[in-house]
Amino acid sequence: MNNWQRTFVSLTSPTAPRNGAGFYPCQGLYYHPAQGGEKTALIATHYNVDFSEHYLGEYMAARGFGFLGWNTRFRGNEAHFLLEHALIDIGEGVKWLKEVAGVERVVLLGNSGGGSLMAAYQSQAKGVTMKPTPGLKLPAALNDIEPADLYISLCAHGGRPEVLTAWFDPAITDEADPASNDPALSMYNPDNGPPYSAEFIDKYREAQIARNDRLTAWCHEELQRVAALGLRDRAFNMYRTWADLRLMDPTIDPNGRKPAWCYAGDPETANFSPRGIGLTSTLRTWLSMWSLKDSWCRGELHLRRITEPALVIQSLEDTGVFPCDAEDIHNWLGSADKELHLIEGDHYLETPVGARDSVADLIAAWLTRQTG
Repeated sequence: MNNWQRTFVSLTSPTAPRNGAGFYPCQGLYYHPAQGGEKTALIATHYNVDFSEHYLGEYMAARGFGFLGWNTRFRGNEAHFLLEHALIDIGEGVKWLKEVAGVERVVLLGNSGGGSLMAAYQSQAKGVTMKPTPGLKLPAALNDIEPADLYISLCAHGGRPEVLTAWFDPAITDEADPASNDPALSMYNPDNGPPYSAEFIDKYREAQIARNDRLTAWCHEELQRVAALGLRDRAFNMYRTWADLRLMDPTIDPNGRKPAWCYAGDPETANFSPRGIGLTSTLRTWLSMWSLKDSWCRGELHLRRITEPALVIQSLEDTGVFPCDAEDIHNWLGSADKELHLIEGDHYLETPVGARDSVADLIAAWLTRQTG
């Protein structure tokens, strides 16, 4: 018999009632020791990915901790994401842990893309500083979310705009045509590498940022245009987001990753397929989530406001998050008490055998030191 159990949790949100079809906007699974009595619980949430059955849930519950794999109203609905409402939904999970589960301490687990989201939660729970998505107002309920006690970053990206821009293919010449291509800027043009020269890397990074800025400018202009036609917003597609130079050149930010590989398999095949982060967005979602200039989903903005004890963990065979990302997160954190651990494993800690047990032991030991 397992020494842990899990309980389904579903809640409304101050800015999202129960859906007409019956489902609740906020849903998740609470993993807990079978005997109960846990004093500390973690909560993990992502911008888009369903974290209800997060791989660490059972591991932490077996070690005496609660674990709420939590989803906001935007699970599987990245195209309509708005940060201010996601934070309110996370707040309902934090409140449930304290008022219903009865834990004394709540730990934010920022895993993968969820790293900057959980950092944003803690930052804004300590006092709202973010600006509303253009054309909208910040909900009053944002002022009522409660801060957590500890923060953990696990194989996390620095921020949503940062990771998208790092993965951008700047060789695309027409956003409406996924086949358009400038060979001089293509990482998949063998004339450019790999390995890539320092000159090409600099030119490439500048072009990636320029692509993000062009899309941001277009979103602002398009919002004005459609508003004049009586529309509130519109959706659009964005292609070619598997083009991080590090995917093909293991000498850039070296770790133990498999070369010429990404989370979707072969990088070039993935890059020219209709698959990837940010594929579909509304104009406002782009500005809320992906824009370097406008988004409040940038990790550095929030990590500097976190002063609670923090733990940063990064796997060394990760093909999409690199040691420099973990070092940035560790450096940005405002915490005086913070640790950085580089460990064996891929992004999801599926390899090597025992990687998930090892990271659960690491987290459990750190939590025990912090909470007594």
